[in-house]
Amino acid sequence: MHLGTIGQAIGLFAVTNVDDIVILALFFAQGAGHRGSTRKIVIGQYLGFAAILAVAVAAAFGAGFLPQGAVPYLGLLPLILGLKAARQAWRQRGAEDDGEQDAAGAGQGGPASLAVAAVTFANGGDNIGVYVPVLATAGAGGMVVYAVVFLALVGVWCIAGRFFATRPVIAGALARWGHVLLPVVLIAVGLMILVEGGAFGL
Repeated sequence: MHLGTIGQAIGLFAVTNVDDIVILALFFAQGAGHRGSTRKIVIGQYLGFAAILAVAVAAAFGAGFLPQGAVPYLGLLPLILGLKAARQAWRQRGAEDDGEQDAAGAGQGGPASLAVAAVTFANGGDNIGVYVPVLATAGAGGMVVYAVVFLALVGVWCIAGRFFATRPVIAGALARWGHVLLPVVLIAVGLMILVEGGAFGL
């Protein structure tokens, strides 16, 4: 493995996925105290990023099965999930008044793996356009290096997200406001992807 390629892969991943740490921290905060939630979030993150990587590699090889025009519409995934989380958080207010637990997956073991995967894929959809030319010029050996480094860094990102979610000050803020922040962040991410990509003529 060429150290230069490894360094480039680390830099490319960090630059294109820095916002994922915030979303991961919110997911980990949402799943706090629920058995198996960490495993679900990590699995979801890996599934979502593996899908991004698979599309990028296929496109680099010329398959291109995700049309460029379809990428902006990936913003619908976090937007819909954000609206659903907002609705559930609103319903949970009444449940909390009655001493019950419900809602955005909180009463059911935290975020589901597929929900995390969907948000990860949608949020990283625009990264595909960055990854494709890099992978296409890296050659088969370079692609393997990029894939290994990227997948290793997904684990690092999960550790970082959980770390931030479990710091006393941050955890306290997320516990108090996480049910509000998560839908806000997801809706904002969805709208940003739609608007920046010009979906629906925006």
